[in-house]
Amino acid sequence: MTDLDRRFSVAPMMDWTDRHCRAFHRVLTRRGLLYTEMATAPAVVRGDHARLLRFDPAEQPVALQLGGSDPAELAEAAKIGAAMGYAEINLNVGCPSDRVQSGRFGACLMLEPKLVADCVGAMLAAVDVPVTVKCRIGVDDQEPEESLFGFVETVAAAGCRSFTVHARKAWLKGLSPKENRDIPPLDYPLVRQLKIAHPELEIILNGGLADLDHALAEMTGLDGVMLGRAAYHTPFVLSEVDSRFFGESDPVTNRIEVVEAYRPYIERALGEGTRLHAITRHMLGLFHGEPGARQWRRILSEKANRDGAGLEVIDEALGAVDRGQEAA
Repeated sequence: MTDLDRRFSVAPMMDWTDRHCRAFHRVLTRRGLLYTEMATAPAVVRGDHARLLRFDPAEQPVALQLGGSDPAELAEAAKIGAAMGYAEINLNVGCPSDRVQSGRFGACLMLEPKLVADCVGAMLAAVDVPVTVKCRIGVDDQEPEESLFGFVETVAAAGCRSFTVHARKAWLKGLSPKENRDIPPLDYPLVRQLKIAHPELEIILNGGLADLDHALAEMTGLDGVMLGRAAYHTPFVLSEVDSRFFGESDPVTNRIEVVEAYRPYIERALGEGTRLHAITRHMLGLFHGEPGARQWRRILSEKANRDGAGLEVIDEALGAVDRGQEAA
C-alpha cells in the first residue's frame, strides 16, 4: 500500500477541482496532494468512467473522492479508480448538499458510522491503495465530541488510518451548502483532541484555513492540512507549499512563470477540443491582489468563452497585467 505524504492537500471541490484545475495547481506545487471533485459510485460503476475519471499523469499525486453508501458498489468504484492509477481513494462523509442527502451519502453518513465502516472495509478489501475518509465533526444536533470520536473509532476499526476532518458541523436542514461552509462555528481544538486520543491515526485539518500562515499555525499537533477555497480563489498561495511544508524548492517564483509553465498543458487541451474557458476559469485568481488583476480577470472572463478562443486571449490578458504593473 502506497504511503502518501498528506502534510498539505487541496480539497476536493464540486465544479472546481476538475482535471484542468488540478493540472494548473500542479504547476504551483509538486508535492501537495490533489483531489478530484466527488464522483458518485453509481456514476463510476455504471457510466463512462474512462471519461469521468480521466486525469493527466502529471497531476500525481492525485486522489479520487467517491460518494456513495453501498459497500459493494463503492468497492467496485474504488477498484476502477485504483486501476486507472489514482494514488488514494477517499470517501466523502462531509458534503451537506440536498442532492447528496437524497442519495444517502455525504455528511448524512455521519449518522451511520457502522455503514461507513462497512463501506471502508469493502473498499480496502478491493484495492491496494490507501482508502481514507473526509468527514465533519458532526451533523445537526449531534454533540461533536461524541459524534466525531465515536464515528472515527468505528471507521478506524474497519481499517481506515487517515481522516480529514472539516472542523465544522453540517446542518442538513435549514442551511444551504454555501452556508454550511461559513455559518457553523469552527472547532480546531476538537480536531487536535481527536489526534491526542488517537495518535495511531493520521488526522488532517480542513475548514476555514485562510492561507499558508494560518494553515501552518493550526497544523500544530496534527499530521497535515487541507486548503479549499483559499487555494482556488488565490491559487498563487500554492507556490510556496513545497518549501514551507516539505522543505523543498518551489517550482515557480512568480505568476508569469506559472502561466508559461501551464502553457504546454493549455495547448494540448485546446488541441483535444477543450474550450479555453474550461481551462482559464481556474486561473482567474492568479493575480489576486496584484496590479492588473482586474484586467486579467476581465479579459479572460469576456473572451475565453468565444468560439475558437486560444492562447492569444491569455497573451492579451498578460499584456494588460504588464501595463497595470507599469502604471502602479
